Amino acid sequence: MPITETQHWPALMARAQAGDREAYNRLLKAMVPAIRAFARQKISDEALLEDVIQETLLAIHRVRHTYDPQRPVLPWVAAITSARAIDALRQRGRSQEVQDEEAVNRQAAVLPETDTDGHELNGYLDSLPVRQREIVESVHLREQSLAQAAAESNLSIAAVKSLLHRAMLNLRKSGKSNHEKS
Repeated sequence: MPITETQHWPALMARAQAGDREAYNRLLKAMVPAIRAFARQKISDEALLEDVIQETLLAIHRVRHTYDPQRPVLPWVAAITSARAIDALRQRGRSQEVQDEEAVNRQAAVLPETDTDGHELNGYLDSLPVRQREIVESVHLREQSLAQAAAESNLSIAAVKSLLHRAMLNLRKSGKSNHEKS
């Protein structure tokens, strides 16, 4: 960012804080490329990047009264942009976790049908390795979330997903081989 552009930002912010709308509009427009550059350091997805830029502009609007025009403006803008980018990535992570959990629940439809006493299901589960069986019981029978099952078993969520995936593959194989025998 050329110094000639950013050196005027503190004065524009001081005028904006005093109620000068034109100065405020000029300042926000001038900040967009800097915000984009800061956000791009953390985010590669273009749609999410644009969301972060908008969220950053809104945050600047909400907290503009906290800016001290005697201080450099770029570190202030960088800190706000970084916080918004991290928030967006965390939100995306939570959203991804929910989507992953929904996929695991869809996989639960693979579990074989049980007889009235549940003996058939127990037989299938007994055919699984111990860790896979424990994770299937936690997530599908006790209806724990992936995070709860991970915490209970001292595993990462990724490890729980991997164990569930392998368990589902093994259950499919068991189900097919038992149906072929019938």
